[in-house]
Amino acid sequence: MPRRSLSVSLVLATAALLAGASLAAPPASSAPPTPVQVENAWIPQPPPGSEVAAAYFTLRNTGDAPIVLVGVSSPVASEAMLHRTLVMNGESMMRPVASLTVAPGRSITLEPGALHVMLDGLRKPLQVGESVALVLHLASGEAIHVSARVRPLGSE
Repeated sequence: MPRRSLSVSLVLATAALLAGASLAAPPASSAPPTPVQVENAWIPQPPPGSEVAAAYFTLRNTGDAPIVLVGVSSPVASEAMLHRTLVMNGESMMRPVASLTVAPGRSITLEPGALHVMLDGLRKPLQVGESVALVLHLASGEAIHVSARVRPLGSE
């Protein structure tokens, strides 16, 4: 076979293989929508020099099975923890919360003076208007990515 015919044959064979490979590839599958909805995620701007901040949001379960939030992480903090603010003997204190369960069709709101996410060891100052990434970790292994907007302090 002449050299030119061999080159053309190789090009055609390669094109056929590539075309076949793209046709044989499975269609992109879309994952079923999660029954977890996160609404109104926000963070009050911490005072200058502060290494901690709190994050708040509403966690809604639109599914037919309970969802269990077991943790939170964020690239802006060395640690993120679920906390509850309690008032005992007139003194406000925070206590860690191991998990939050949201029943089907229900919601839980994390808000000032109650349940919240504590971001500890801030890696940089948070600016008003900035979006802060949070990742909610569910007992099912699912990770829910959330963007929380930084608001001016006192703008609850």
